[in-house]
Amino acid sequence: MLALTFPKKLRVLCLGAHSDDIEIGCGGTLLKLAEECEHLEVIWVVFSAEGERAKEARKSANSYLRNVARAEVVVKDFRGSLFPYEGEKIKSYFETLKAFEPDLVFTHFRDDRHQDHRVISDLSWNTFRNHLILEYEIPKYDGDLGAPTVFVSLDKKTVKKKTKRLRQYFQTQGNKHWFAEETFSGLMRLRGMECASGTGYAEGFYARKLTVGAA
Repeated sequence: MLALTFPKKLRVLCLGAHSDDIEIGCGGTLLKLAEECEHLEVIWVVFSAEGERAKEARKSANSYLRNVARAEVVVKDFRGSLFPYEGEKIKSYFETLKAFEPDLVFTHFRDDRHQDHRVISDLSWNTFRNHLILEYEIPKYDGDLGAPTVFVSLDKKTVKKKTKRLRQYFQTQGNKHWFAEETFSGLMRLRGMECASGTGYAEGFYARKLTVGAA
């Protein structure tokens, strides 16, 4: 299996439809990037969060980004579950993100059954055509998990940090039957098995297009 490493300088754009999506989908990878990249710049965008969920989103994002070189957290108030009908406004906001010129974009899995997630994924590809895009996955009732093509190995310490922060910062979600540390760590253990991670854990991503060349 071909193994690639993160560059020391990196600009990352994180896109999440709802307040906990980024953390669930790529929180472990972001923690690893924060440790391994000497100069990491991140713009973190949550498209729908109101009231307590907006506060949770900001606190959680800031906990992931406190040690990076440059960080910007944006929490928008597009109407949750209605993104297909808010498409024009959301697309207009996407256009403003081009100026950041990210090296890497994290977004939702294209085949996610949640309508808000699919809109964000589609607009990611529509907007960023010359960028590396990795689609993350979110376990949920719909049972729409697939077969990831890219894996980021995570050690147990990072896995624990991710699951602990999800529980700590998103207490409004604690009553949901799927929102449990076992759910998140179990998926990372499964992905670690699939990629033969030496640590036993990994996060999985979908890469639709990659250009490979010598550095």
